[in-house]
Formats: sequence, structure tokens, C-alpha cells
Amino acid sequence: MLSPGALRAHLVATRLAGEVATPREAGLRSYRLLAAGDPRVLLGLEPDGRWGEADVLRLMAERCGVSDDPRQVAGGDVIDPERTVAALDAFAERLGEAAGRHVPVLIGTGHPHRLLGFYAALADALSTAGCEVLSPSQGVSVDITTRFGLRRYNLDYVRGVAFVREAAGRERGGAPGAHSHSPLPVRVALGGALEAGGPLPGLVIGDHGWVCGAGQLGFETIGLADTDDPSLFVGEAEGRVSVVVPLDDAVRSSYYRPLTRYVLKRACLSR
Repeated sequence: MLSPGALRAHLVATRLAGEVATPREAGLRSYRLLAAGDPRVLLGLEPDGRWGEADVLRLMAERCGVSDDPRQVAGGDVIDPERTVAALDAFAERLGEAAGRHVPVLIGTGHPHRLLGFYAALADALSTAGCEVLSPSQGVSVDITTRFGLRRYNLDYVRGVAFVREAAGRERGGAPGAHSHSPLPVRVALGGALEAGGPLPGLVIGDHGWVCGAGQLGFETIGLADTDDPSLFVGEAEGRVSVVVPLDDAVRSSYYRPLTRYVLKRACLSR
């Protein structure tokens, strides 16, 4: 396992943290849209508090380490690697607790091309530890409104990880498909589990709408988020999300492997 110092160096070298590729403009735009209540940014979360644009910026500075200066409107964004490491430790603690209690888990991602390997390793470790890794509603259609209009997707699972693929795309069970921010897939999955008589997850792991959508429904959730995904951090601040790890969620998939090893070792789940 990497030491915390070596992990920090890896985060910075791969731009998972430190100076990241996510544009400052994208982050500020998301903060404005969240303050305006735009569902494209809320990702299924319905905040209790009143979150103005300045409030969101202050929160993101606190949780991620982005600049709190609203006059800085261009360039790349910054994530404090110390905050990332601390959140990974908390993430690992929740995983270990779930494994110790043998709770059912649901894992889903809106970044299947980048993060499938990270989540699949968690699914495998949790299954080995005695947790049931759920796959409800596999193959069920999910209609999602995108910038290209209403698109039909199918809910699918690969190696225990849920995501959506275009209904007219590749066969079920193949390489993962669509990038999605929508909370609809997790709602479909949880609804399917309920209709089937359970079990329901004791922990939901993921990103984007998988975290916010499940957290809004009262499920314990942990996940990953970039600086332009403020709703997860708002959910954490309001107590609907247990842990959010700030990092760039769109780098090479291989760059997440050391994080996987670190988290599983910290959670006492590595083989």
C-alpha cells in the first residue's frame, strides 16, 4: 500500500488532485446553476438549506480546496491533495464498516469508461467479505433527458457495477457505455429492488446521480466528485451523503489503481 505521502505525490503527478484539468469556468457555472436550482446540477438532490452561489463557492473551497476568490474565473481548478487523502481514509472506514456488518451494497457510476475498474475492485472485495453486491433491474429501460433530447438507455451491470448504455448500443454485459449525471438509474435500481422484495442496500457507492439520488431517498452513500459536481458536497454538508472524495473523475482509468489499493488496505479488505 502507498503511504499517505506517496499517495499525495501520485495524486499530484497524475492530476487527480493538485492542479486538475477541470476548468474553473465549469466549476463556477455549476455553482451558479445549483444556486438557481437547476436539476441538471442537483443530480437528484433537494437541498434543505438556501445555497447561494457564494455559499456554494465557500463550501467547495472548504471541501475541495478550490480558490474562494469569485474574481478568479478562468484557468484550471485546484483540489487540495490533503483533503483527497483525508476523504479516502473516511471512504475506506465506511467500506470497512459495511464489510464488517455484511450489508448489501449497490455500486453505480456515471463514468464507466474511467471508473469501472475502481468500483469493480470494491465490488469484488466486498463480495469476498460477505456483502451481497446487488444488481436489481438489470436490462430495464431508463429514459433520460440529455442536451440531445430524450434518449433511451438500459440499466446494465459489469463486474457488479451499474451504469447505463444506449438502448441501441452494444449487447448487454459488454464494454460499458454512457456518461451520465442522472439520478434516474439509481431510482430505477432501487425501485426494482423494492418491487422484488429486497434486499435493499445498506450502502450505495458511486458518483453523480447515483450518490445524490440515493442519498436523497435516505440511503447511506459514499462517492467521488470533481470540482464541477457541487451537489455531492452540498449533500455531504447537509448529512444526506456520508463521504465525498474530491478528485478529478475523468483521468486515465489506470491512475485510480493506487487509490483502489490504498482504500482496500485501509478498509482491511485487501487480499
